[in-house]
Amino acid sequence: MEYGYPLNPDWTNEEITTVIAFLEAVERAYEKGISVQEVKEKYHAFKEVVPSIGEEKRIGKQFEEASGYSPYQVMQNIKNATTSRVKMQP
Repeated sequence: MEYGYPLNPDWTNEEITTVIAFLEAVERAYEKGISVQEVKEKYHAFKEVVPSIGEEKRIGKQFEEASGYSPYQVMQNIKNATTSRVKMQP
């Protein structure tokens, strides 16, 4: 797919890389499936860059509008996961 990631121009290159890594994990959860542990690790690193719940929601909504993939739904699925991998239904 061709779409942009919602990024903050004030972030450092490392912070941008961290946010993109989390959003790519969300993509993989929909496209191929991904380990629960990997998503949790990427989300934890993402929260270091984006500690604000309001900003997290804004980024998630922008990403979902652009890609069709919901970070919120992935994290809800991870929270309730009973297996070591998740695969989201489109």
